[in-house]
Amino acid sequence: MLPLSDGLKARRFPFVNTALIVANFAVWIFYELPHLNRSIYHASFYACTVNNSCKGAPESWGVSWITSMFLHGSWDHILGNMLFLYIFGKNVEDTFGPIRYLVFYFVGGFVATMTQTAVTLWFGTRQDALTPNLGASGAIAAVLGAYFILYPQSRVLTIIIFFFVRIPAWIFLGLWFVYQLVEGNLGIFSASANGGGVAFFAHVGGFTFGATVTLVLVRMGRITPQDDSANSTEPMWQPRSIFAR
Repeated sequence: MLPLSDGLKARRFPFVNTALIVANFAVWIFYELPHLNRSIYHASFYACTVNNSCKGAPESWGVSWITSMFLHGSWDHILGNMLFLYIFGKNVEDTFGPIRYLVFYFVGGFVATMTQTAVTLWFGTRQDALTPNLGASGAIAAVLGAYFILYPQSRVLTIIIFFFVRIPAWIFLGLWFVYQLVEGNLGIFSASANGGGVAFFAHVGGFTFGATVTLVLVRMGRITPQDDSANSTEPMWQPRSIFAR
């Protein structure tokens, strides 16, 4: 299921979230597309560089975990990631504030990367550890975890088969998380540039981090979500044929 909207407007313009989306597209268009394979090699993250079991990209893993967050392997990859970030990130930034949101995004990306790395090194093969890891999905997973805590009753518009449907965010994001967990436990540990795998445990780690940190901040009174009651009063199911005029 792909989200189309959440029907919940941010109280102020999401400058940081917009800048992150622009930066991702800029890296994809101006840095990756001209020399995709070379760009991926030089700026991706390699799990094996953490325990020095291989020589990966020229940059150290302490740098490549950041650069890899702005890389993508295909148009589908970046468009899917940016769609999720656009829809769910604006409201999380609205609640966190721009500076805190930016820090949260990068820390979430780091936790996601390290979660994937730990699973790969402990349970994966040598080839898994040599596979380049790239993409913003780990950091975005942290954003989804935050949204799950902040706006569980927000209605997410999505398409199921041929129908537009609005479902609560806690169901949409909960199903997304369960899918990542199940797929990860099937033994797919790596993410490659050209569809060689998906870093499911990066998603699990990012989402768990985002939900946990947000829950703590809410209970401490450090952040307060906006009222989403107007959005949540809409009926749960609003099926409408995709072919309807």
